[in-house]
Amino acid sequence: MDIEFSLALPRDAIGIPMVRRVLGDALRSLGVTEECVSDILLATSEACANAVRHGGPATRYQVRATIDDGRCELRVADRGLGLTSIPQQYPPGETENGRGILIMQSVVDEISFDITPGSGTTVRLRKSLDWDEDAIAHHLTRTRELASV
Repeated sequence: MDIEFSLALPRDAIGIPMVRRVLGDALRSLGVTEECVSDILLATSEACANAVRHGGPATRYQVRATIDDGRCELRVADRGLGLTSIPQQYPPGETENGRGILIMQSVVDEISFDITPGSGTTVRLRKSLDWDEDAIAHHLTRTRELASV
């Protein structure tokens, strides 16, 4: 099962529920467990909120999702000034900045950043999918895995 989609959104919080709805519906329709969907949506919301908050001066940001081989990968890209540092602990010192990154780290398997100072940041999130027992997509993925052995 290979699903890929991209959304270009205004740098406004109103787009975040739209991203959550589209991504959540796609994952649920494949039979991903609700706990796994919730983790992915939490991380996605945090990445989008960061793009909305820090993505200026551009007026848009982009979300690209790929669901394939039992994994979901998301890329949230903005055209802001770029991150200067990534917090290493929770809470991240005396400031509010960095909490979203730490939340994302706690609910996905992998997180990475492509940072171009002055030109933007792309946050990449990856998570292995957990399937409901009766999920058709799970059986298709499992069949493909067995065929490759």
